[in-house]
Amino acid sequence: MSSIDLRQYGIQVREISRNPAPAQVYCDAIRADPNCEIAESGALIAYSGDKTGRSPADKRIVKHADSEADIWWGDVNIPTTKETFAINQERAIDYLNTRPHLYCIDAFAGWEPNYRMKIRVICSRPYHALFMHNMLIRPTPEQLADFGEPDAVIFNAGAFPANRHTAGMSSKTSVSLSLESRQMVILGTEYAGEMKKGVFTLMNYFMPKQGVLSMHCSATVDGKSGRSSVMFGLSGTGKTTLSADPSRELIGDDEHCWTDDGIFNIEGGCYAKAIFLNPDTEPEIFQALRYGAVMENVIYDQETHKVDFADVSITQNTRGAYPIEYVRNARIPCVAGHPEDVIFLTCDAFGVLPPVSKLTPAQAMYHFISGYTAKVAGTEVGVTEPEATFSPCFGGPFLAWHPAKYAELLAEKMKKHGANVWLVNTGWSGGQYGTGKRMKLSVTRSIIDAIHAGTLADAKTATDPIFGFEVVQECPNVESEILRTRDTWSDGDAYDQTARKLAELFVDNFKKYADTAGEEILAAGPNV
Repeated sequence: MSSIDLRQYGIQVREISRNPAPAQVYCDAIRADPNCEIAESGALIAYSGDKTGRSPADKRIVKHADSEADIWWGDVNIPTTKETFAINQERAIDYLNTRPHLYCIDAFAGWEPNYRMKIRVICSRPYHALFMHNMLIRPTPEQLADFGEPDAVIFNAGAFPANRHTAGMSSKTSVSLSLESRQMVILGTEYAGEMKKGVFTLMNYFMPKQGVLSMHCSATVDGKSGRSSVMFGLSGTGKTTLSADPSRELIGDDEHCWTDDGIFNIEGGCYAKAIFLNPDTEPEIFQALRYGAVMENVIYDQETHKVDFADVSITQNTRGAYPIEYVRNARIPCVAGHPEDVIFLTCDAFGVLPPVSKLTPAQAMYHFISGYTAKVAGTEVGVTEPEATFSPCFGGPFLAWHPAKYAELLAEKMKKHGANVWLVNTGWSGGQYGTGKRMKLSVTRSIIDAIHAGTLADAKTATDPIFGFEVVQECPNVESEILRTRDTWSDGDAYDQTARKLAELFVDNFKKYADTAGEEILAAGPNV
């Protein structure tokens, strides 16, 4: 641990710990943070207060002449002024100056040295410091000595509210970003995921400017053959769980980039959902939640400090953040060659999409731009049960450019490297949410295993009459009836009606992209 002078930002606090060791952060957390405890496994338990998920409605980006034409303005990227940003930043710095002790985490985003960003996080809670120590790529002592000026700075004053009377503020929560100054300010929320996704938003803006595709996906590689794959999907669709595969090497669980040379992980850690975590079905994640990890908003036994992963009394969005090397089969450095399989994970709340389908290039673009899934309870404030949504590129809340920008980059790379594309439903089967059942993890694992083995590339398929994609009819270790979704419903007419309803939602949603998608991609949508 070393100290650092941050007066260039207006921070006058003398006691600032730069990249402290986890043991020191533990000590500080137990001494100074009444909301922290130590779990039986050794992980640090922390609580984020009122906000237990992201607050996308409170995200703002400074509208500036240098980047204004690049940004996809709308519900995802709401503009703010440089004056409002300056007010929020001053408010954050004023609050940080009232703290007796601050933390400065200097680390990297991106395992590929030619594309990595140097990130600086300034915060006051030990929990936030340990979280970003885990989630960013930790520099060696030599790299830290040569760190220099960062490429981006995050000011986390989340314990202090935004001023609701400031122009453009919608609540006491504010997550604002200036691309020109490369600075982010957090007020009114102590949910650590805001920092992680702030870094992702930065990468989502700066990487495409270099012809690099930034992706909301997990990635694994076969250690023997070198065959890699990426899995797209929003939180709750299974990216982290399915990427924790002991038979493959883990590149990363959530955020990656695809360059002319291959893929690399943006992060230095994993941020796994802990709700109903089971050591038998998710052993890799379970064993990673040990000393050095952070567990958010979980309930534990007051005597034994054993965590009850089934207790949702605070939130269903309980989480665990741990360094990627805690995963026994992680590949370090987290890089691999071009993926041979691109997998779109969707959590279908309607229960009509088949467990696995093969997509044509045009269908791949249609479903990538659509990004159909269901918001999973607890991931965002106010979401208490799954609900159908369309999130472009399977990462709409974190996009900076128009979805077409990322779709064009993906199409270019898939075509150049001949990747197979699959749509995998990890949602409901036998009926929609409320009547059907969630797809068994064992079924999805068998499907993913077959994709990785190349078994499904030549498997028997049948064309779906409504959605048009090729539905895989046979897969090792999966009952054929499960693969034919209509057969899992007790009422075939109800299935047909629900399928048409979902197809109409697809078509209606895609109207907003019709002017940029092109005729071939439009024709790849459902037939209604």
